[in-house]
Parts: sequence; C-alpha cells; structure tokens
Amino acid sequence: MSDATDDQLAAQYEAFPYPRRDPRDEAKRLIVGSPGHLLEIDHWVFGARRPVSRPLHALIAGGGTGDATVMLAQQMISAGRTGRVTWLDRSSASRRIAQSRASARKLDNIVWEQRSLLDLPDSGLGLFDYIDCCGVLHHLPDPAAGLRALTSVLASDGGLGLMVYAPHGRTGVYMIQDALRLLAPPEDEPAARVDIARRVMRHLPETAWLRGNRGIEDHIKGGDAGLYDLLLNPRDRSFTVPALHALLADAGLRPTAWVEPLRYDPAPLLPDPRLRARLSGLDSLQQATLAEALASNMSAHIVYCVRADNPVTRADPFAAEAVPIGREVTGAQLAQAIRPDGTMMIGLDGLQIPLALPPLAPAILRLVDGVRCVGAIAAAMPAIAPDRFGQAWRDTFVPLERVNRLLLAAPRA
Repeated sequence: MSDATDDQLAAQYEAFPYPRRDPRDEAKRLIVGSPGHLLEIDHWVFGARRPVSRPLHALIAGGGTGDATVMLAQQMISAGRTGRVTWLDRSSASRRIAQSRASARKLDNIVWEQRSLLDLPDSGLGLFDYIDCCGVLHHLPDPAAGLRALTSVLASDGGLGLMVYAPHGRTGVYMIQDALRLLAPPEDEPAARVDIARRVMRHLPETAWLRGNRGIEDHIKGGDAGLYDLLLNPRDRSFTVPALHALLADAGLRPTAWVEPLRYDPAPLLPDPRLRARLSGLDSLQQATLAEALASNMSAHIVYCVRADNPVTRADPFAAEAVPIGREVTGAQLAQAIRPDGTMMIGLDGLQIPLALPPLAPAILRLVDGVRCVGAIAAAMPAIAPDRFGQAWRDTFVPLERVNRLLLAAPRA
C-alpha cells in the first residue's frame, strides 16, 4: 500500500532521520518514555502476572533512530530478562543511527529488520509478545490496515503500546502545515522545504496559534528533523479519544490503560458538585472524551491494549505478595515529593493537579523499593493496625498508579 505521499514520507526520513539523535550521547543517558517502558509493559499489558522468567519477544514497529528499541533492550539486559527486541523501519538512515546507539551500549539482544510494517503478515518473523508502534499509524495511508498488520503478528496473550497524535494539543500545528504546503509543497526537495520553513518561522506572526502552544517544541528543539516531522510531514492526521477507541475496536483490541489514566478523568477538572454529579451519567469513554475536550492539552494519546478476547486482568495490588515499584523514581523520592498538606503536585503538560495522599503515605513509600512485597512493608510498620495500613496503602497506591508513578513488578516465577 503505497502512494506518492508515502514516497515523500520515505524520502523525508532518509533526509532527516527522526528523532535527531547522537550515538555519543548514549554514554550520558538512557532516553526513556512511553509506550514501551519495561515496567509499563509488565504492569499495563500483562497485569503484573507474566513471570520475568519467560522470554519477552518485542517488536518496535517504526523504530526510527532507536529510542524505544534502545530503551527496552537496555532495560531487559539491566533486569536480566531474556528475549529479543526487533527493530523494524523502512529508513536506512535511521537504521544506521539506531545501530550506532545500540553498539555504543553493546546491546546484543536486538534484531534489525529494514522493511515496512505493512509487510508483517507475510514477513515470517513469527509472533511477538509485545508490539510497540509509536508515532507511525497517523502517517499511514490507512491506519486501520497498519493496525491489522500489527495484530497479525501479535501473540494471543500479547499486547501493544501505541502512540498517535491528538488534535487539541496540536493547535496551531495544522495551520502552519497548511501554510507551508503552499510555500514549500511536498514535491520540493526536503532540504529546500526546510529552508523555507525556517524562514517562515522567523517571521511567524504574533497571532499564530503555534506561538502560544507551549506543549509543542519539536520545531524549536528538534533540529531540522524535528521541524520537518512537525510542520512539513506530507501525511499527518490526529485522533480524538472516540476515534482512537473506534480504531482499536475495529481491530479487535481493547485498551488496558490510557497513559496516564488521570489525564482521562474529568473529575479533577470539575470541582463543582453539580458538575461532578453530571459525570455519573457518563460511561468511561464519554468521561475520557470530556477530559480531552476540557483539558485541550493532549497532543498525543498513548494507549496499551490487548486482544478483545484476552482475559488478562491486573494482579491485586493490595495482596500481601504484590511488589510495588516506582517507575523511574524511588519510593523515597515519591515520599519526598509529598507536600506538608499531604498532596503531591502532578504536572500534565501545563496542567497542575494535586494528588491527595494519606498521612501514612510517606512512611509507606519510603519502604517501596521494588523488592519488598506489600506484606513485608506492612510488617515493617508493626505499630500500624492491619486495617489502617490496608486503607492507607490503597489510598497511596491508587492515585500514584493513575499517574503512572507506582506500578506492580512482574512476578519472579
């Protein structure tokens, strides 16, 4: 499935591999994000029930310059997890950068496949436990066909992590894309289009909506590759919550989590009791749709999903054997972030939301290390009655899970 626009996309990513990355920076840091973080896969896809002893075979469909591939491969090696990560993309320029980054880290658990994700049904690559597709579906001629191609190689008990653009948080982007299609048509050479775009940005009127969009900065910090991908991309569509939900349903998929879940809850945005009462008449999809419209700051949707007939459910986070773990943060750091009034401020793309936590939260969180189970944490606080601890743990875990800060570790066996 290819057309003239698809050919322009291919030329774009050869001329400007995205995102801009320097393999030498691998010595300084590991870029992490969502989807595709190992702890998120364990928690949101497999419900913290899939043992770490099982090999994990992952596909990064649209691997680009390697962010998700390097992140997951490194996390698996650091955690002593077996399996492999398959990078798949059409761009040879992107492959060279991704391979250089992997080489800098001496990662030996990556398979390299230079081809289109639309070729997956007949690829002979086998089935994957986890498939990551970040920033790709919204560039395809037919996103539904792309999603069908992905599910054709998804194991029956596997899951996907997807990212697609969302419209409200990209306010201003599509207006400038319209302008640049007139001044720098897609048929022009990529380098010439970038030159025109740079000139336009230097003279962008104060009234341009893009100037006021603080959540969009690829054209500012992403170099030529970031500017091109944001403002010159020949095919760029966005999905509202209902549109993405429908796309998943048509592919036989169901979401296990929209990340972060709190973003999709309108209740914190509507403190008025009469407005809160109205929420009770809305189902979960309607509430997520309302939250997207009210906040108006979501530039992308990140969703984990499984096959609709996959009965996987999350492990009980309140069971004694459950092991809580911080995502890119320690329990002690979470405890330190709690303010004197018992709240923790969470920033969601310019939106500040206070999380109310119980008085025992700091003491509990300081014991969360990714090794201790809930029972062991409770035993380390003998002065606290079991029922009081249980309620405090519930009131601590639930809000921190909703902001993707506290998850459950996968079982050892």
